[in-house]
Amino acid sequence: MAPALTKPEEPQKTLKPTFILHRAPWRPPIAVSGEGIYLDLEDGRRIIDAVGGAAVACIGNGHPAVKKAMKEQIDKLSYVYSLQLSNQPAEELADYLVNSGNGAFELCTFVSGGSEAMEAVMKTARQYFYDTKQEQRVNFIGRQLSFHGNTLATLSLAHHPGRRAPYADILHVSNFHHVSPAYAKRFQRPDETEEDYVERLRKELEDKFLELGPDTVIGFVAETVVGATTGVVAPPKGYFKAMKSVCDKYGALFILDEIMSGMGRLGTLHAWEQYDGVAPDLQAVAKGLGGGYVSIGAVLMSKRIADGIRDSSGFWKHGHTYQAHPIATAAALAVQRVITGENLLSNIRTQGALLGKLLNERLLSSKSPLAPFVFDIRGTAGWWAVEFDFDEPSPNKPAVDLKGGTFGLLVQQRCMEKGLVIMGFHGGSNAEGTKGDHLMFSPAYNVKEEEIIKIVDIFIEGAEEVFSEIVV
Repeated sequence: MAPALTKPEEPQKTLKPTFILHRAPWRPPIAVSGEGIYLDLEDGRRIIDAVGGAAVACIGNGHPAVKKAMKEQIDKLSYVYSLQLSNQPAEELADYLVNSGNGAFELCTFVSGGSEAMEAVMKTARQYFYDTKQEQRVNFIGRQLSFHGNTLATLSLAHHPGRRAPYADILHVSNFHHVSPAYAKRFQRPDETEEDYVERLRKELEDKFLELGPDTVIGFVAETVVGATTGVVAPPKGYFKAMKSVCDKYGALFILDEIMSGMGRLGTLHAWEQYDGVAPDLQAVAKGLGGGYVSIGAVLMSKRIADGIRDSSGFWKHGHTYQAHPIATAAALAVQRVITGENLLSNIRTQGALLGKLLNERLLSSKSPLAPFVFDIRGTAGWWAVEFDFDEPSPNKPAVDLKGGTFGLLVQQRCMEKGLVIMGFHGGSNAEGTKGDHLMFSPAYNVKEEEIIKIVDIFIEGAEEVFSEIVV
């Protein structure tokens, strides 16, 4: 029996001072313990985490098998420096990840999170061409409305105006270039078929290669399914096959960021398995790898990359103090064994289908006041988003006044008050990053049917309450 939600208590009159510079402009509540998808807060509330932090907690909190693996590893070996020594759990996790690609991968290496993983991908890609005597290859091509991490290099590679704005003047722009997002619902023209749209994007990428000089391009980089910036946007059919054809034609690398979308989030271990089945030359994974129990990411390399480096320098010219950490790799290995042993990918496909069904039924019902503003409901397995549109005028839409706020964030805050954690975003519906609101769900893979129902109930209640307050 799942623990019941407790009603929100009255806010504490006096808060202890905090010496953390928080990422949010408000004072976040303090979590003190967790069990599965439930989190207990310092103020006595028990809330549901329906987004896994940030699509991270793929098996929830407190799984006994992961706790046991971490404790056992601490008793055996807590740390070695990967430049000097390897360790058993790191070797076992690498074996698991390489074999998980069914021939797509030859080697992997570990870092401490998603931003580090994408930084390492870029450096590995450059090292490959440096080692293979193609030093003229210095350019990356990413996409607009993308996100690849919070380092200066990953912000340069990605392109979301709001996230880049504070750092725009110090970003490295001469080696990072961008093409259009693959977001058919927003950007496919009315007179285009899906095939036409893919061909237009393919040609745009090839034109960018030709503009830069084809032999100067290191690679094309994309999120297999776009995460927070636009909200679970999958590519059109044939898109990745077309993009890879351009990379292959000019000898560049096809690179995928699966920090959010990978490691089972979409119901298969690797998201690319569902989209043309086109495997990358380099792939970054992180969030679902360690499931939030540890900070860990990984870079997966094809045989092409592995051979290019092994046959030249023979070693990876990139490293961090805590990469391949024994406790981190032991925990991640345990998380992956839980996912496999408890058949959780099957469960999340089932529960994700229910989540999508309920969202569609509730939001698009003739009785739903939100229906005229629902632009899209999209997702699969353990990753869903609802996009609202308050910008496009329509005779079916009543006037609203957001009073300077954004709908996504207002709903996120209201749901938190009601005991539900989701993520709300703004600015994913145009290239300038100024329009559109979407909310994202990414529950743990072992979520139960009754918990999915509760998540949707609270979300609808919170969203309708916020909407009633903004209608003019």
